[in-house]
Formats: sequence, structure tokens, C-alpha cells
Amino acid sequence: MDIEKTLQVSKRAESGKGASGRLRAQGLVPGVFYTAKGENISVQAPSLPLEKMYEQVGHTTVFNLEIDDNGNKTSYPVLFWQVQSHPYKKCFLHVDYYGVDLEKEIKVDVPVEFVGTAKGVKLGGILEKYRESVRLSSKPLDMPKKLVVDVSDMDINSTINVTDLKLPENVKAVFDQSYAVVSVLLPSKDDDTAAAGENKEEPAAS
Repeated sequence: MDIEKTLQVSKRAESGKGASGRLRAQGLVPGVFYTAKGENISVQAPSLPLEKMYEQVGHTTVFNLEIDDNGNKTSYPVLFWQVQSHPYKKCFLHVDYYGVDLEKEIKVDVPVEFVGTAKGVKLGGILEKYRESVRLSSKPLDMPKKLVVDVSDMDINSTINVTDLKLPENVKAVFDQSYAVVSVLLPSKDDDTAAAGENKEEPAAS
């Protein structure tokens, strides 16, 4: 499997708040690339391609970071590590890139997407989601972008645990003790009372 996407960045010499502010004014986002060998390289990325790349790969998919150092270009396989966003503007303030060895396993929190309507919900049960992500371990190119969990066959009082998840080949979940990912539960008395109150018709005005 090959790495499909590449983000082109430049090596930067200046650091500090003043320098970072000047970069952002030019449509560039400062960042740091942490290599697989433990080195740190300060870089700057054009904001629009950066935002597009992040939207496509998130924190789980490997891409190439091509660093231009005064005309000398070198590519590294990386993941987005930490992304700092502006508190109210739709833009990035700073990005950390994490270099990976394609032959060594990594651990990543992968988002969970629940699909389908559970049988138990159709019978009056409540779908209770306990996890928005699951930590997985695999080689970088084997890591899925997300986990799709189909809840269609779940009855009332049924649970899907982390050990029940259907994972891609060469991928395993990381946990000390098994835990619930999603359940279908009977509604509590409070839920029944609230539902009855919502369905109760108000008397017609005289």
C-alpha cells in the first residue's frame, strides 16, 4: 500500500509569537515536525492545503510531509498529532506532525461511526453510546480512518463490547479490560414518565 497524499511545507527559521503572527498574516500556519528518530523540525504550511489535508485524513491516515529546505525537498510519512485551532475563527494556529516508521506499529484513537437502527430501539429501547473512539494498534498504513459499527441487529439489553468489534486485518484494539462500546437499554421509569407527559394531550380551550 502506498501513501496517496502529500502536503508541501517549508522549513522555517524564526520562532516565537511575533514570527508566528507574521506567518499567519501571510496565510501560513507554523508547525513542528517530530521525526521518527526524535528530531524536531520547525515548518510552515499554506493554510488552505493544510486545512484540506486535515479534513481528508484526520488523525488516523498517514500522508507525506514534503519539506522544502532552501530548494532541497525531503518527504516523510507522518500523521497529524496536535492541531491548535483559533477559538472562534475557522483557521489553524499551530500544527504538530508526528513522523512514523511504516514498519513499526503505532497506537491511534480511531473515531467510531454507528450506523443502522437497532431492533431494540424499534421496540422502545434506548441506544446508549459509550465511546466516540477506540484505541487501535497497527502499522501506519493498515490503520483505518474510522470504525463503522452496525447496530441493526441489537436487541433490548444487548451490548457490543470492544472485543466484539470487527477490525480490519492486522489491526487490534488496545485495552486492559474489555469495555462496552454501545448498548440498547430498556427505558427507565423517568424516561417513560417524560414520554407520557409529552404525549399527553392538553385540554381544548373553552
